[in-house]
Amino acid sequence: MIQVKQNDTVLFIFFSLIFFAVLQCFQDHLIYRHDLFWNQPWRWWTAHWVHVGWIHYVLNVLALMCLPFLFPQINKKALLALLIVLPPLLSLSFYYFYPEIYAYAGLSGILHGLFVFSALMSLKEKSERHFALIILLGIILKLVWEHFFGALQTQQLIGHPVLTQAHSLGVIYGSLAAALCLFFQINVFNTKPQTSKKLHFD
Repeated sequence: MIQVKQNDTVLFIFFSLIFFAVLQCFQDHLIYRHDLFWNQPWRWWTAHWVHVGWIHYVLNVLALMCLPFLFPQINKKALLALLIVLPPLLSLSFYYFYPEIYAYAGLSGILHGLFVFSALMSLKEKSERHFALIILLGIILKLVWEHFFGALQTQQLIGHPVLTQAHSLGVIYGSLAAALCLFFQINVFNTKPQTSKKLHFD
């Protein structure tokens, strides 16, 4: 079982590195563009899988690589599902709630959603509860800081403005995904549920 988990983690990291790197080569055709929202709907997804530059790519991929190590109990298929489900939700929110946003690229909004989702789901596990609460508190403090002071350091590092609204939206949708999983008793852990009636990713 441990070997299977390790293999899943290695595949998840390897796939992420290669997939996002390949897409980065076609950045101009994949970023979010408000004026092309309906004409090129693939950008609803790809905008969150490409980055404004290679430094931006490295920072976000490193954060994504940390996720399966921080939350090894979360099934990788659940994370992959969120990497597909969350992007169009954020893009639709940009289009309708923030029409002033003309262009966007980056995984950071989705990352916030993934971390919040994993932490909230981990609250179910007694052994992980303390760590999960620390992660949630850190994310909340980060959002508060960005709200009042912005993300100047990250902005200077990647050389482009940081859209903090994407972080907040990611947290909202990640929390909603966790709430739905808890309500419908969907098991997203590597261990199978006690009852066969529960839905699960395995």
